[in-house]
Amino acid sequence: MTSPVLAAPRPVREPARDEDSGAWSAGFSVTITGDEPVFAGHYPDFPIFPGVCVMECVRRAAEAVMPPGAEGARLAAVESCRFLTAVHPGDELGIELSWSPRGEDWRCAARVETERGRAASIRLSYRREDPA
Repeated sequence: MTSPVLAAPRPVREPARDEDSGAWSAGFSVTITGDEPVFAGHYPDFPIFPGVCVMECVRRAAEAVMPPGAEGARLAAVESCRFLTAVHPGDELGIELSWSPRGEDWRCAARVETERGRAASIRLSYRREDPA
């Protein structure tokens, strides 16, 4: 699948495991430039980076740092998604990820911020493919 988003997540904090909870966390940064194709029609004279594109940045970051045991897992569901602040060209997205096991599945919770504050909270569910 080809992503409609040109911006690529860059790691800013290496994945680390919390010994108490077993959760894995990592940090990413994404620069949103005016070159994004979605700005052509979203919206003239007031460009806004669509929420689904913010979610795509989170998905790409999450899949770049899957924790041990989650290898081969695929996105199964968007558990929740809350958009709080508009994202515009020139914004820098800070993405903080937290992976936690859910039985055989995994949850990835993301906090997305810009310089104006929190832009989104997103929870994704990942399921390991059945090898059979």
